[in-house]
Amino acid sequence: MVAEPEGPPEDRKPQSDEARSAFAPPEGVDQPGPPEEDHPSSEFSVPEGLSTEAPAEPEGSAFAPPSTYRAKSSPPAYTPAHGFPLVQLSKDVPWQDRMRTMLRIPVSERPVPEPVQRHDDSGPAVPRVLDLTLRIGELLLAGGEGAEDVEAAMLAITNAYGLDNAEPTVTFTLLSITYQPSLVDDPVTANRTVRRRATDYTRLTAVYQLVADISGDDHEVRLDEAYRRLAAIRRNRHPYPGWVLTLAAGTLAGAASVLVGGGPLVFLAAAVGAMLGDRLAWLCAGRGLPEFYQFVVAAMPPAAIGVALSALHLDLRLSAVITGGLFALIPGRALVAAVQDGLTGFYITASARLLEVAYFFVAIVVGVLTVLYVGVQFEAKLSPEGALISVERPVTQILAAMVLSLTFAVLLQQDRSTVLVAAANGGVAWVIYGAVALAGNGSAVLATAVAAGLVGLFGQLLARIQHTSSLPYVTAAIGPLLPGSAMYFGVLHIAQNNIDAGFASLARAAALALAIAIGVNLGGEIARMFLRSPAAAGRRRAAKRTRGF
Repeated sequence: MVAEPEGPPEDRKPQSDEARSAFAPPEGVDQPGPPEEDHPSSEFSVPEGLSTEAPAEPEGSAFAPPSTYRAKSSPPAYTPAHGFPLVQLSKDVPWQDRMRTMLRIPVSERPVPEPVQRHDDSGPAVPRVLDLTLRIGELLLAGGEGAEDVEAAMLAITNAYGLDNAEPTVTFTLLSITYQPSLVDDPVTANRTVRRRATDYTRLTAVYQLVADISGDDHEVRLDEAYRRLAAIRRNRHPYPGWVLTLAAGTLAGAASVLVGGGPLVFLAAAVGAMLGDRLAWLCAGRGLPEFYQFVVAAMPPAAIGVALSALHLDLRLSAVITGGLFALIPGRALVAAVQDGLTGFYITASARLLEVAYFFVAIVVGVLTVLYVGVQFEAKLSPEGALISVERPVTQILAAMVLSLTFAVLLQQDRSTVLVAAANGGVAWVIYGAVALAGNGSAVLATAVAAGLVGLFGQLLARIQHTSSLPYVTAAIGPLLPGSAMYFGVLHIAQNNIDAGFASLARAAALALAIAIGVNLGGEIARMFLRSPAAAGRRRAAKRTRGF
């Protein structure tokens, strides 16, 4: 038997190399430390002997901060040290305000809304949601809505179906939308072109109701149901037939002639001229002529009737006949939308709309000027001094303004429930204008701007109560304020070779038109400013596109 060696285990030594493990350290080498997972310190900890202080920059280095630099007092560039303020959206305000607030916030700072519409576990069909969004935006843009309101509606639809990173873009004829789920996913982009524009405020109201149901918690509108409702809106017939529109155009012209001092015979003459012009415009549209030539043809019959009556030497206010016929042709709706787009930062769309308005104005001038030039050659007695004679008949003019707004609402294919409201709003606008310009001997431009501002204010409040667009309550109500007289007398001066006076009168007409557009927009902004805002800070962010940096 071999005797066991005495002493502690660590003093025992193997008798041969085979008795020693291959992984055991040789004699004279320290024992290794515990495994890495047993280390109490983090693997990112600074090793011993290394300093955490950055080396000092040499004098004159381009990256060295100035001696007066203090981190606490540095200006907030890019991302502030305290972070961006959290914006919370309230569901107690209209979806238009919530989405407008989202649009005016950079994409990286927008809060993530909860999807309103439920869908299966696989998530919403992204191409179908984008297609539905573009189709709804197309109807709104073709109906005359401003670019910001169209983008707000498109953003409301995508957020309701769970596409929170969608970014809509609207120009005058093109709508596009881009959706990127995350930074590592490929973006999906779709676009749609607006080929035709049709004025139908009944359809516009129905589209707004659809968007409100999709973005609201009270209704469950799945994609199939939304497509069915949209198809029904597209197939919906206009509320008024063609003969009613022609009769409304004649009544509008007659009411406008009474508004500027005409009597019963002038009313009848202006109505006949406007109806003839409307029928001729329909005939040109059926032959495929562009709108420019349609406006040229529509402006000729009222001017021709005014020139013909002047040859009969009747004691009538002939300028009112031609002026009344122009009221139904002035593109007030397009002008308001153009100025609104410019004030909200959509400069490309605003420029395109203003160019369209300019073409229409030129078409009206060409049509009237052609007839007046022929009348001047035959020595027709058309005197521009009639513009200086003001006829004050308050009750008659207020009633004429209300009839003008009512017939204008019919021409815009408004729903019957909004026609009377628009007529009342037009009467209020004329009362304000008459009080400032006629009774108070104030500036006509200032009076027009104040009256249009109240129209925009009342229209925005009514739209919020009805949860719809403000256009049905605003566009027809500004009809009595349109610069028909200034345009006619400017054209008449040019026909009589008074070029300076003619262009001065046309410039006055342009100033009145811009006063209408700016007043309407300002009234709407004032209405939003005094109502509850969706921003948590109690204020609605404005667009920061022109800050100088």
